[in-house]
Amino acid sequence: MILEGKRIWVAGNGMVGKSVIKKLKKLDVEIFTESKKILDLRDPDSTRKYLKKIKPDLIILSAAKVGGILANDSYPVDFLYDNIAISSNVINQAHQADVDNLVFLGSTCIYPRDSQQPIKEDYLLTGPLEKTNQWYAIAKIAGIKLVEAFRKQYKRRYISVLPTNLFGPHDNFDTINGHVIPSLMAKIHEAKTHKNEKFNVWGSGIAKREFLFVEDLADGIIFLAENYDSDEIINIGSSDELSIKELCLLLKKVINYEGDFQFDSSKPDGTLRKKTDLSKINALGWKAKTNLEEGLSKTYKWFVNNYG
Repeated sequence: MILEGKRIWVAGNGMVGKSVIKKLKKLDVEIFTESKKILDLRDPDSTRKYLKKIKPDLIILSAAKVGGILANDSYPVDFLYDNIAISSNVINQAHQADVDNLVFLGSTCIYPRDSQQPIKEDYLLTGPLEKTNQWYAIAKIAGIKLVEAFRKQYKRRYISVLPTNLFGPHDNFDTINGHVIPSLMAKIHEAKTHKNEKFNVWGSGIAKREFLFVEDLADGIIFLAENYDSDEIINIGSSDELSIKELCLLLKKVINYEGDFQFDSSKPDGTLRKKTDLSKINALGWKAKTNLEEGLSKTYKWFVNNYG
């Protein structure tokens, strides 16, 4: 699908949605978005009326209830119900409104806990999930299967994209419920500001993660919307993988913090490794452009200007 001249609804106005909109503004397209305070994507009637009003050619479904390990484990109903309700409602209402193109965002955290590394797309549903985020994972898997179902039964050109761990401007920098990078960034900034000698880190520090700058994800989403049409899910990642301990050291460098850190091994590590196989998207001609340190520096600058 060539996007030039199209009407595009970015459903979800968080970190990913804002970054996608920023990229789309460079194209000759008409962009639509609403905050969740105005449009509840769990509500069929409101969504139906909105779609009838804007008549999009493409929907990018980035809206989701998201959070770190503690949030996922503490609010299972919110992560399961809200995410199932959002995806099932928007995908179904897109079909009812005869919208033929939709990009659904899943996550690589939906793969089995003990997946072989790097994780290929066909490893989905081949083993048990990581318990600390199983509620979110099950909801996202349901969304992926609904996309497959609408492709099979109604020949819709809906696709599912699985990003790896994301970070960037407009992230949630909550030190308790946020994801690992924004949470640690806020902790280290606070330690630096208050001249604390140490900051605490959940887990043992041995778990490894691959991180993708959100602006690269936005670029990848637009690329796939134009170049990918398949029943099969597709990973988006960066190959920038490091341990949580290594991440702490890199964040200290970026933030210019000279103190130390200590791990709290009573807290969970989550999945010990989660590196994506990017063969499929790389073969199409797409690769991430932003290295980890550069992305962290841009994110920290945004954080200081908006939170610090």
